[in-house]
Amino acid sequence: MGSKYIKRIYELLKIIETEEAANMHKAVDMLFDCIQHKSTIYTFGASHAGILSEELYYRAGGLMLFNPIFGRELMLDSSPITLTSEMERCHGYGKALAQNKADFRPGDVLIAHSVSGRNPVAIEIAAEAKEKGAYVIAVTNLAYSKSVSSRHASGKRLFELADIILDNHGDVGDACVEISGIDQKVSPTSTVIGATMLNSIVAELAQKLVDSGMKKPPIFYSANLDGGDELNQKLYQEYQDVIRYKF
Repeated sequence: MGSKYIKRIYELLKIIETEEAANMHKAVDMLFDCIQHKSTIYTFGASHAGILSEELYYRAGGLMLFNPIFGRELMLDSSPITLTSEMERCHGYGKALAQNKADFRPGDVLIAHSVSGRNPVAIEIAAEAKEKGAYVIAVTNLAYSKSVSSRHASGKRLFELADIILDNHGDVGDACVEISGIDQKVSPTSTVIGATMLNSIVAELAQKLVDSGMKKPPIFYSANLDGGDELNQKLYQEYQDVIRYKF
């Protein structure tokens, strides 16, 4: 059951382990410098791409310093669900989100996830970050993105605004399993591969922070462990200057 999908995931994991290693290390260094300089880390993704922002946010074993940019109209509980597609293609919405949900400053880092990288919302948020002197790490699919045109008036795609590109190496269209009798593949790979890359970066980053002399890095304890809430509160108080969400 599901062996074709699992086989493809294994293939992609092997690819990113080798071909994306250098860029993942660069991302670790960039995030480390950001933390050392007490700058802010933001994350963004629209609709299903936003799952990676949720993966990084307020999670046991995760870094407290990831500040998600959430747009209500881009969340998957929107009704009708097609509103999410309309809003990620809406010119001006990404800029408004960036200006109201983020406070980009020089030295900040934005991790933006968009598989196709073609829609205005992610492009505008990345452009706003760059304009304010922040760095952009793009999680995307280069082959997919290069095969389509931008939907933004600038003609740019997300990867063209990035300082570091993390390529998920998935199939064009994201789904990967061919089904006999139909032309549409099923079972997308971007979430599991993107989450693997970002969690790998978190692990290496945490070790680098400890090696640098940080005795208590801002890593969430599970709230379901005895004392977890209290430990999290102490860490929040220590790092609240670079945590932009309410705790």
